[in-house]
Amino acid sequence: MRLLISALLGGLAAASTLLGATAPAAVVPTTPAAVRVPPRFDWPMTPPPGVARPFEAPEHTFGPGHRGVDLIGDVGQEVLAAGEGRVLYAGWLAERNLVSIEHPGGLRTTYEPVTPLVTVGDQVARGQVIGHLDPGHPGCSAPPPRACLHWGARRRADYLDPLRLLGGGHVRLLPWTDPPD
Repeated sequence: MRLLISALLGGLAAASTLLGATAPAAVVPTTPAAVRVPPRFDWPMTPPPGVARPFEAPEHTFGPGHRGVDLIGDVGQEVLAAGEGRVLYAGWLAERNLVSIEHPGGLRTTYEPVTPLVTVGDQVARGQVIGHLDPGHPGCSAPPPRACLHWGARRRADYLDPLRLLGGGHVRLLPWTDPPD
């Protein structure tokens, strides 16, 4: 394999010389490179809030767990779309207001309790105000006038930890490339 790569690089250098071009030096990494992957999602509130209760994955579809994170905010605080998408639901459901957004790739995020400023079918941009935080999220440990935003994420029937959408320090390793002989 190294012999093949060397032959190809040599052939390219010879061809460029025949064409009157100066052959650039071949740059081949000698160690794996790390590239920071830009996040497609941001915090649904600014400044980045504290976490009152983390995500707890259920052991099975109908098992107990906490299918999202509770973020500490203030009553009336702006709630932002974490990523671009289309509003699937905005309004009263099961004794609270909520907003649900479908993002490219089939991911859905939910925000509750939120008085919506968007309507079903609206296209939203990452960081766009979608509503205001309401008081009364059950289990919120923040003392008044603070409140909790329950932020959830799922792909099909699989609930995900929404904090993993933020890309905080996630690094993608590029493939290892052996240097030529």
